[in-house]
Amino acid sequence: MASARTPLPLAVTMGEPAGVGGEILIKAFAAREKLGLPHFFAVADPNWLADTARRLDLPLDVRIVREAVDVSLEPDGFLNVVRVELETNPEPGVPLGENAQAVIESIEHAVSYALAGQASGVVTLPIQKAVLTAAGFRHPGHTEFLAHLCKTKSRPIMMLAAEGLRVVPVTVHVALKDVARSLTKDAIMAAARITHAALVGDFGLDKPRIAVAALNPHGGESGTMGREEIEIIAPAIAALQKEGIGVKGPFPADTLFHAGQRKKFDAVICMYHDQALIPLKTIDFAGGVNVTLGLPIVRTSPDHGTALDIAGQGKADMASFVAALKLAAACAKRRLKA
Repeated sequence: MASARTPLPLAVTMGEPAGVGGEILIKAFAAREKLGLPHFFAVADPNWLADTARRLDLPLDVRIVREAVDVSLEPDGFLNVVRVELETNPEPGVPLGENAQAVIESIEHAVSYALAGQASGVVTLPIQKAVLTAAGFRHPGHTEFLAHLCKTKSRPIMMLAAEGLRVVPVTVHVALKDVARSLTKDAIMAAARITHAALVGDFGLDKPRIAVAALNPHGGESGTMGREEIEIIAPAIAALQKEGIGVKGPFPADTLFHAGQRKKFDAVICMYHDQALIPLKTIDFAGGVNVTLGLPIVRTSPDHGTALDIAGQGKADMASFVAALKLAAACAKRRLKA
């Protein structure tokens, strides 16, 4: 039997059932021993998982359990599944609004298990936001919903992590034309503080080195190409340095992500979504992981979407999901030791 200091299994959510989530979950479970994956269970519809496995001719043995406390603590040949029933089993690539509630419930249950200490963390499979929104989902995405469920007072922070690069956007789902007016000194400082704390607590770094990207070309060229660096970003960096946080910048973004520069920092605070995600996905599209920082629970996710165009074809790459499982387990283990 596992001791009180042994990490519990990870809870994996269902995600969009018409996407590739079921495929990558089943593929990863089949390869769990070969890949040395941590123990995990699914919060999903077991019939949907079985149908997905049959359709793709993938091996899968399911054990249905009532709640997370009924999940076996020792890995065996069965994928433990806490049942969340879909209204109807969808065709691959065709999301159905009537299944939105089950997708939401899967996330709610997984988070509740982690908060209750019945799961060591949550790994979420990709959702189709438009389908959930049409069904009344009030949150911009996973990150905001998780913060709501965890009742966090501060704004959650999204990190994308890959081998050799971690990036954190200050503004996320904001139109490019609105980014400059959305940037504030407080938002930059909050992102850097939470990133610093996560690098210490979840990633095990004693003295994190954080770079801060500029917003404008050439870092604003002394104000001739924009004054955000002078009026917002540099003052935020100076204030963070007074707090003892190891930040430097602002650095022009076009020279910040080459191999030599990446070795100098443990994470980069970026000013907007694509400034962060383009370099990371270019460097390691298949292996990137989405990590939510600032939550009382560990949460990771593959850095790709539902891939409806290839759903049901057996083409989905499980690499990002595998990386998400491994990173969640590593973070949970460090929190356990803290």
